[in-house]
Amino acid sequence: MSDWSSKKPTGALILDDGNIFKGYGCGYEGSAIGEVCFNTAMTGYQEIMTDPSYASQIITFTFPHIGNVGTNLEDVESENGPKIKGTIFNSPVTSPSNWRSKKSLNSWLIDNKIIALYGVDTRSITAHIREKGFMNGIIINDQNGFKNNDRFKDQLSKWEGIVGQDLAKIVSTKKIYNWSEKEIDFLSNEIETIKKHIVIIDYGVKNNILRCLASRFNKLTIVPCDTSSKKILDLDPDGIFLSNGPGDPEPLSNAINVTKEILNSKKPLFGICLGHQVIALANGIKTYKMHNGHRGINHPVINLNTGKGEITSQNHGFAVNMEAAMAHPEIEVTHVHLNDQTLAGMRMKNNKCFSVQYHPEAGPGPNDATYLFDIFK
Repeated sequence: MSDWSSKKPTGALILDDGNIFKGYGCGYEGSAIGEVCFNTAMTGYQEIMTDPSYASQIITFTFPHIGNVGTNLEDVESENGPKIKGTIFNSPVTSPSNWRSKKSLNSWLIDNKIIALYGVDTRSITAHIREKGFMNGIIINDQNGFKNNDRFKDQLSKWEGIVGQDLAKIVSTKKIYNWSEKEIDFLSNEIETIKKHIVIIDYGVKNNILRCLASRFNKLTIVPCDTSSKKILDLDPDGIFLSNGPGDPEPLSNAINVTKEILNSKKPLFGICLGHQVIALANGIKTYKMHNGHRGINHPVINLNTGKGEITSQNHGFAVNMEAAMAHPEIEVTHVHLNDQTLAGMRMKNNKCFSVQYHPEAGPGPNDATYLFDIFK
């Protein structure tokens, strides 16, 4: 038995069904409430924790060793800082051993006020969520020793949860700006950049999405999620991109209405993740909360047009209704998730519009689907 596992617990995760997983607190000290999810990726923990799509969530990493490459400034996916509520590891945070590391993960967690927990059976948490479905939880780090208290359960019972909440307004930029940074050299040198202006509606856009677009288009303008369609179209874009983002798409009434007006303009439109769901809702196709969502970097998807499989990076807890999409006269389903047959991509038959549920920009993950950015050209 290791030294840390014989110590008195200094932290815990309490789920809203009453289950308690005790462990040892690290990172920022305190407590926080969020929806508990799990990610199966073996790499890219910093990209995952800084992905705005994880806003208001507590991430359980199924890979046991986290922290071995430290943290750096390049692997951050949002300039607005991480929006997660907490994170859970199986083993103690590993000391960094990587030439790119600028700071240990534990120091980074403290600086960003992220509560973390280790010494927990993350397989048990994962199995519990997979069986019971998504649930809310409160994560606690008390270095004086964890003591179960009714106030934690009271706080948790009062939290409304993610469903029905507009989280995009929390993570979106507040001002219009431009972006020019491209993908890393050995990738961007192989990509042709064309003279086109793309406007990105920011629901929580990842930096690597912007790099992928900047490698292909010479001008990018990023606008806040509440920007009107008139202001967007007045920018005279050659194409419009709807970004990824956190939470439930249905409360985003402004985004849905703006998308309807963009579709009427016949401007080329490409959506990823939350943007994909907004396009569906703009076409009258419902979305729904998934049992436990898709979060990892090895999710298999089939392209129905080519018959080819793609290994994809995914992060979403909501999905587009497959039956409604297939029944819609203007929609063609183009991609399907092979694990559970959920809708992974679609296009409009009479409009220059297509979208995918997954993340073709990878970061972290495979590059099987980066061709989608080229199709947008």
